[in-house]
Amino acid sequence: MNNEERQKLTTLFWRYLWSSILITLSGCLGNVVDGIIVGKLIGADGVSAINLSKPVVQLMMTLSLLLAAGGSMLVGFAIGKKDFARARYVYTHSVISNLVISFIFTVVGLVAPMAVAALLCDNPHLLQPTLEYLRPMLYGAPAYMMMWTISVMISTDGSPRLASLAIIVDNAVNLGLDLVFIQLCGWGIAGSSAATVVGHLVGIAIMLYHYRSADCNLRFSFRHDAPEGLNIISQGAPLALASVCLTVLLFTSNSIVLSTLGRNGIFVFAVCMNLLQVYNLFVAGTCRTLQSLGAIQAGMGDGEAFGLVLRKSFGFITVAMAVICLLTFVFPSTIAHLFGATDEAVVAECCRALRIFALSFIPFSYIYVLMIVYKLYGQHRMALFISVALSLTVIPVLWLMARTAPGALWYSYLIAYLIEAALIFFLHRMWKIQFVIKN
Repeated sequence: MNNEERQKLTTLFWRYLWSSILITLSGCLGNVVDGIIVGKLIGADGVSAINLSKPVVQLMMTLSLLLAAGGSMLVGFAIGKKDFARARYVYTHSVISNLVISFIFTVVGLVAPMAVAALLCDNPHLLQPTLEYLRPMLYGAPAYMMMWTISVMISTDGSPRLASLAIIVDNAVNLGLDLVFIQLCGWGIAGSSAATVVGHLVGIAIMLYHYRSADCNLRFSFRHDAPEGLNIISQGAPLALASVCLTVLLFTSNSIVLSTLGRNGIFVFAVCMNLLQVYNLFVAGTCRTLQSLGAIQAGMGDGEAFGLVLRKSFGFITVAMAVICLLTFVFPSTIAHLFGATDEAVVAECCRALRIFALSFIPFSYIYVLMIVYKLYGQHRMALFISVALSLTVIPVLWLMARTAPGALWYSYLIAYLIEAALIFFLHRMWKIQFVIKN
């Protein structure tokens, strides 16, 4: 690779990365903004209700990742090999499957929303706001899932800037309608969820412009030499399995924290989970870049170019985490007040927990990106191990700390991620893993 090619790839990397980060705003920043506005306009119980509802959002993302992320990797590989017939077939399979699954969530929202809310929350003070936030989310499941699906697909197909524009407008609409629906219309916490759904619909409408381009490879096609369903699931399995485990972790963590530390504890935990959303903004953006641009380079068999993408990805994520961690250590009380904390004891506990979680999410971020790297190098066994262990190592540590040292409960995540990092190092050496591009 000469200097001109290296510079061109570097420029392309930054274009994909910033576009991917803006795409991730759809899932991450929308939740953070909801939490801030709800905290100011409704109060701490509203913030807690949003956090208690997150397992449902995570379940939607899990199923979308299984099909959309796996499909986008295969689309990237196919485009890199100029196999456009396969790219169109995989795209068709992924989109239709996502639509069918999303409508199942809508049906659940119509017939059994209270059952879902009761499963997520057994606290009588928080059950009603949880139900109110959950209903519009379930009704709007197609908007949630198709926003993620279409954005990652058109980015892989060469329109990351259009996806970025759609996300910017999506979040602007979400923010504006939060204020309108909650305050002016008097919808309460349900207005926050409804605003997110409407924002996603607007974003999807903007991204449909990509399909008018003559260069668009994402046409519906049911013709291909062989079925691709299992290949799509195989590619998306590590990310989806990681998301399944995260869903279990969110549900379990909420239950343990609520039963151990009560309403104030679940509020503090909700604030810390919003900090995770900020980390995830950069982590998921980096992973999307690897899935799109990295998959194309891997499909071309260009190991040098792929290595350049990896180095820049890890360099960026290191700087981003350092900045977030520093700001959290310096301004923890500001973050607590931002989400509506007013009681001094609660603010003090938020400050302590935020600093601990700011450190905890550093190993989490590296491990998550590393999972994508193993997948792209064809090391599926290690990728699957990481996807499971990433969340499930936290649960036993959290359970043990809750029973033996509840005052140190916030350290559970940090301890669990350090344990997992040691296990990854050990397995990498034991399995004698080699990082080689496989055509």
